[in-house]
Amino acid sequence: MTEFDPAPTSDNTQRRWQKGTDTFGRVYDVVLGITSSTAYTEIAELADCSPNSAKKHLNRLAEMGIVRAEGDSRPATYKRNEGYLEWQDASRIAAELSVEEIIDRVEALEAQRAEYESQFGTADLTAVSVFDHEDHETIHERMTAVSE
Repeated sequence: MTEFDPAPTSDNTQRRWQKGTDTFGRVYDVVLGITSSTAYTEIAELADCSPNSAKKHLNRLAEMGIVRAEGDSRPATYKRNEGYLEWQDASRIAAELSVEEIIDRVEALEAQRAEYESQFGTADLTAVSVFDHEDHETIHERMTAVSE
């Protein structure tokens, strides 16, 4: 091998998925990681399976309410259902906390939202620009407040 030859390919390349993960599990994991409409062919590539298998499992996930099929596009696209993730979070919180603890957390979050609203003039933190000030200290304080 000369210094200009390409590096040899490694036979022991690590696989992205663990050995015991089935196709449905891989498609499910990929779907939970996507944030926008994605073609089933791309999901298949990420899940290391055939497009037909991905589409079959995506249709099953759509029936379960975990993903939504997006219109009549070609190739078919799918998007995770944010409501499903919110429902899972709510279910987990209900199982882990008492009603009193949930009420306390909601009250704390409402107080935090009111504090943000008075500090930034909006409850929507995506509308806040931390760089609208020339003072470095103010920018730093706003960045800290928004990141919390």
